[in-house]
Amino acid sequence: MSGPRLVLVGPMGVGKSTIGHLVAERLGLAYRDTDDDIVTAEGREISDIFVDDGEEHFRALEREAVRTALAGHEGVLALGGGAVLDAGTRELLRGHPVVFLTMDIDEAVRRTGLATARPLLAVNPRRTWRELMEARRPLYTEVARATVATDDRTPEEVAAAVLDVMELKEA
Repeated sequence: MSGPRLVLVGPMGVGKSTIGHLVAERLGLAYRDTDDDIVTAEGREISDIFVDDGEEHFRALEREAVRTALAGHEGVLALGGGAVLDAGTRELLRGHPVVFLTMDIDEAVRRTGLATARPLLAVNPRRTWRELMEARRPLYTEVARATVATDDRTPEEVAAAVLDVMELKEA
């Protein structure tokens, strides 16, 4: 199957972009993030898309961005935190080398401060994050070949763990 050598999924703030860049660099591959693709195509931030057009519109843009990236990108790909909500996206991920990056709530608070810049966390961020994870964890697990915990690890340690668990060799 053609497509990305590695796809990273997980909650907002888990470090998909940071880890994705590191892994891509170590493998000598290009890095791509579907959230970045959406921002570039729309010419505005994701939080603005949520506010102006709603979550449903954003999810439609996200579905198309994931479909396009899975079909045309051969490096390391990071998906937005909610991309797995779409059954069609989960189906497209079958057969791809997907890693689920995890963290607990304390780590999420430490990393992101659960700031309101994240549109889904604007009201009661701790409770909302927990609820999102309860709903999404089974979906992340469904699409992933492996899970890598990021808690109390440096980005370099997480990148090494991803390479190890997926048995990928550095360039």
